[in-house]
Amino acid sequence: MKRKKVIIIGPAYPLRGGIADSNHALGLALKKMGHEVLMLSFSLQYPSLLFPGKTQFEQDGSSPDLEIHTKINSINPFSWIKTAFWLKRQNPDIVLTRFWIPFIGLALGAVLRLSGLRKTAKLIALCDNVIPHEKRLGDSMLTGFFLNANAQFLVMSKSVGKDLSKFVMNPVVDDHPHPVYDQFGILLDKQMAIERLGLDSSKKYLLFFGFIRKYKGLDLLLDALPQLPDDVELIVAGEFYDDAEFYKKKVLDLKRSDRVHFYPDFIPQDQVNLYFSASDMVVQPYRSATQSGVAQIAYHFNKPILVTRVGGLGEVVAHKKVGYVVDVNPDAIAEAIHDFYDENREAQFAENVSEEKKKYSWSNMAKIIIENS
Repeated sequence: MKRKKVIIIGPAYPLRGGIADSNHALGLALKKMGHEVLMLSFSLQYPSLLFPGKTQFEQDGSSPDLEIHTKINSINPFSWIKTAFWLKRQNPDIVLTRFWIPFIGLALGAVLRLSGLRKTAKLIALCDNVIPHEKRLGDSMLTGFFLNANAQFLVMSKSVGKDLSKFVMNPVVDDHPHPVYDQFGILLDKQMAIERLGLDSSKKYLLFFGFIRKYKGLDLLLDALPQLPDDVELIVAGEFYDDAEFYKKKVLDLKRSDRVHFYPDFIPQDQVNLYFSASDMVVQPYRSATQSGVAQIAYHFNKPILVTRVGGLGEVVAHKKVGYVVDVNPDAIAEAIHDFYDENREAQFAENVSEEKKKYSWSNMAKIIIENS
């Protein structure tokens, strides 16, 4: 196979989060195949006004073995022009641009268009979603501007593939499920993990993991909690990108504050395995979704998963084989959790996950990009 020069545009170290982590994983997979890989990242990803978290940057992480260039200022058109000229000078064979939110569509679309690479390189958009979870004025215009600067598309759920046709006429689309993350360490002894988190090892634990936003439906899971046995408790691990007081008040109103354990900070990579190891099942009660990196972390640790029937979540969770796909309401969530514990399904589901996850690999996604470009 001919060696190709691939530039991946999107968040990369020292920016933190699931998008950056997955860009690194894909870049390393392409590099392992023998291709030249450059990462083109942001000098400014979000202005502070639009970022609800504490910091956008890694505090303790280390840079992956990739060549990373931080050039794009999302709100400075002069940086878009300079970046476009830099991109053209690299003379790439493939430009793979990550798209996850309309806000960055103007900057990334401008860079691609100004680079003039449409005739000499394959421009591929890797789309997490094209219909945002939290809609704002101008979303459609920004999304369409970016998408139509590309020649091909790679999506991680069929629902996103269908949404593309709302913006692009007859899009050329490949799909591959979100690959399994493998950089979060090994599964630990459950009792040891529970104790290291300062929890009671005689209890059973469900895990809600990741940034807390309204569309992720944590409130639905909290409303299901009173229907569950008293020895079932909830670990909520992730930074609040929503009003923290709303959730804390709900816990108090439900009189379940002793059964909900908040770890309200960004979870560093070297601590992720603690939370997954301590849990029996990962619960994603989302109101809307396309696909989920959290599900793929759960797969890495062979953990059963409960998801709601939205977007592409059900595409990667075989119902009552590796977990549950349920309606978006507390009663359906509680019923599935009851079934999980009453029927002692943890061991069987975990065994099934260990088989199911074999088809979700970064190397497979990398092969699709190279072979179809």
